[in-house]
Amino acid sequence: MYSQKYQSDNLLRFWLLSLLSLITLIILIGGLTRLTDSGLSITSWELFTGLLPPLNNNDWIEYFNLYKKIPEYKEQNFNMTLNEFKIIFWWEWAHRQLGRLIGLVSLLPMLYFSYKYGLWIFKKYGLIFILICLQGFIGWYMVSSGLVDNVDVSHYRLSLHLTTAFIILSIIFWKYLELTKIKSTEISIRLILIKIFLLLLFLQLIFGAFVSGMDAGTIYNTWPLMGTTYFPNDSKFTEFFEINFFDDPSIIQFIHRNLAYIIIFYYFYLLFLIIKNKNKFLYKPILIIGFILLIQIILGVLTILSGVKIIYASLHQVNSVFIILSTIYLLFISKFRKII
Repeated sequence: MYSQKYQSDNLLRFWLLSLLSLITLIILIGGLTRLTDSGLSITSWELFTGLLPPLNNNDWIEYFNLYKKIPEYKEQNFNMTLNEFKIIFWWEWAHRQLGRLIGLVSLLPMLYFSYKYGLWIFKKYGLIFILICLQGFIGWYMVSSGLVDNVDVSHYRLSLHLTTAFIILSIIFWKYLELTKIKSTEISIRLILIKIFLLLLFLQLIFGAFVSGMDAGTIYNTWPLMGTTYFPNDSKFTEFFEINFFDDPSIIQFIHRNLAYIIIFYYFYLLFLIIKNKNKFLYKPILIIGFILLIQIILGVLTILSGVKIIYASLHQVNSVFIILSTIYLLFISKFRKII
């Protein structure tokens, strides 16, 4: 019995780590798809088709002609050649195929484990597959917002798509940690404090997606000031009281910057509490979070100063994966806590 459980736990850990790696990869590819303006190159959902790319010139012309019908081509890329179209097509095609692969990797092993070890596997991990399927629908829901009246996708839908990816990532990592023997009963920090930090990180993730979706990072390419002022001089404070202030790129960049400052201050507050209470078990995890946070700040500033150079923007997004996962790890090891 012990041997069977040991074997099943090892297989489950390997499966979850595989999913974790694939989802991190698709976040990277998805970010590059956005940064290269490739997301609208395939104008139909192709739920059960599209597995194979165009195999001849006629197929390429057919895809290109469909792309020519949408506003992004008519208003922005009207001089694009077929060879240039192929570049953006490959990014979106790869993104979709990776999504399909994730769906299969989440479903097929789970069915096998359920058959071999019992239906409790499906009950415990079935939500992961359901969310991955939902994510596919959200992805098309996002793409469809840029096919009719706009040259780009809705930044609200883009944010929903990215946030859902991180929720799936977080659930998988938590399930993985549950299969480990990591645990502590000598923690003296309240869970709510770590949860607030995690909430701030997800909120920053949402505004980061807004910045990306609206190309807000290209407006003010100076730091620490936005141009010559702290608050963008092309906006007004009164806009915060208007219902559509989330549609102002300058305001969104301002919020994204200042939320980062709040996160930094809150991090040092957590660090102070951990050192004050001599939670030596948490020293390493909180310092790792601080290091990753420092890298994230540097990448964010470089992204702004470079005018959103792809290498910096892409690394900035991927690094957020490590911040979220390291914070979830901190939360996990703190859940067996003893309040002093």
